[in-house]
Amino acid sequence: MGRYLIRRLIQAVFVLIVISAITFFLFWATPANPALLICGKNCNAETVAQVNATYGFDKPLVVQYGQYMQGLVSPGGRTIGSEGNERNCAWPCFGESYQNGIPVWNSIKDAFPATLWLALGAAVLWLFAGVMLGLIAALRKGKFIDKLSVGLALFGVSFPTIVFGYLLLFLFIVKLKWIPFPDTANAALFTVGPVKWLQFYILPWITLALVFAALYTRITRANMIDTMNEDYIRTARAKGLGERTVVFKHGLRSALTPIVTIFGLDVGGLLGGAVITEQIFSITGLGKFSIDSVLSNDLPAIMGVVLFAAIFVVLANIVVDVLYAVIDPRVRLS
Repeated sequence: MGRYLIRRLIQAVFVLIVISAITFFLFWATPANPALLICGKNCNAETVAQVNATYGFDKPLVVQYGQYMQGLVSPGGRTIGSEGNERNCAWPCFGESYQNGIPVWNSIKDAFPATLWLALGAAVLWLFAGVMLGLIAALRKGKFIDKLSVGLALFGVSFPTIVFGYLLLFLFIVKLKWIPFPDTANAALFTVGPVKWLQFYILPWITLALVFAALYTRITRANMIDTMNEDYIRTARAKGLGERTVVFKHGLRSALTPIVTIFGLDVGGLLGGAVITEQIFSITGLGKFSIDSVLSNDLPAIMGVVLFAAIFVVLANIVVDVLYAVIDPRVRLS
């Protein structure tokens, strides 16, 4: 197991280097001049030259990429700024925002807790609801509960997140007034307490969980139906094992294997930001930070969010591989 993890970690580092290179050259090698994006429409040749010197745009792209990666791997960060105005960008250095000069890492740190709460809360909801509905539908195949579960899953997959989010917001906040309007101050659990925190996140959780729960319901149902028709399930029943043991120990365990795979990747992807949900409910997480960065052409911020999200996806992939072997003994790490 140890050698396997080391090999997977080395592969993960290689994947992250490739992603960083592609993202960097994709943004910085475009015909658009970053210096013009920074100084706006009133640029002149002298201003552009000054911006190029300040941010190092006058250096070859390979050198710029090397300096960027130095800030991510060197414990001391890297030096940024023009000659005579150098300053240290502490590790991990994703650069400074073109819009406000704030280190990108500081902005990511500020936005990440809101995205983390949103992703984890929604993940618990969709995993529990999706697996339970799929399990019940598979065990009651062809009956009313099965058709109801399939119908709900189809509804959830078909309903656009943006429509469902605004519908919940209008119904429970504007019309019924059961929940106060979203206040970003209530996103901090340890500052405002659990009641206001739950009021702030409950609708975003439901909105985000709807689509995923529907998908998990369909996958769990299909896998359980296939698994319950396997020979080893019939053998377990022939040995006199109880139906609960057959279903939960032998059936559900095998059926959950693909669920673990997509769950890890879904959560890893969401930790990079849930753009639509955060925008609807005014959550100042990484998704909203990404949108603001794209609209303002803030390349260091966009690059930072992309790499940050990629790290979570890669790490989630490793965790999934390990859990895969734990859940399904047929899988061998070798």
